[in-house]
Amino acid sequence: MEESKKKVPHVPETLLKKRKRGQAQRLARIEGALKQKTKRHEKRKEIFKRAEKYVKEYRIKERDEIRLKRQARKHGNFYVSPEAQIAFVMRIRGINGIHPRPRKVMKLLRLLQINNGTFVRLNKASLHMLRIADPYITWGIDGRRIALTDNDLIEKKLGRYGIICIEDLIHEIYTCGPHFKQANSFLWTFKLNTPTGGWVKKNNHFVDGGDYGNRENKINVLLRRMI
Repeated sequence: MEESKKKVPHVPETLLKKRKRGQAQRLARIEGALKQKTKRHEKRKEIFKRAEKYVKEYRIKERDEIRLKRQARKHGNFYVSPEAQIAFVMRIRGINGIHPRPRKVMKLLRLLQINNGTFVRLNKASLHMLRIADPYITWGIDGRRIALTDNDLIEKKLGRYGIICIEDLIHEIYTCGPHFKQANSFLWTFKLNTPTGGWVKKNNHFVDGGDYGNRENKINVLLRRMI
């Protein structure tokens, strides 16, 4: 019996510690994975609530506008819709041989290449800039959504502004919210294709049958041809 006891292999203390440490690490990974799963589930619920809230807000705004128009017609008046707060601006021409001022404006707007596009908050200063660069850009009010898929990336960059998901980013841009500048700077400028069928006359204003200048909501028709 004494000899058999002596033959029992002795496990080194360092190996026992290693096994114990490995088991603790495995348990920690499992707990971490469960916490992350719970966190993702809660975040999806929060994102869904925010999306529902934004849809409700847009519908109420749309119904209010219809109601105000009906009331104005009923009393023989006209209802003037609020002025647009944002525009989608697109560069349509090169900069060779042009004045430094419109060249500088397009640089400030991040329109570094032909067919680059970006959102711009409309105010006195930005409208002045758009007028300076008018012959080299086309712009108008845009209603399309931005194709992004990584909510974690959005939250990492914009979470401190309360923007944690695609729905928040769209809402901030669409409504020209208080953190529009940060949200818009987060986005790269859009690189669009030459419109299907080509440009008409880049040297003529849109109202004269050309391409440059403000085309208001007709910018959406052009964008569909360039996506």
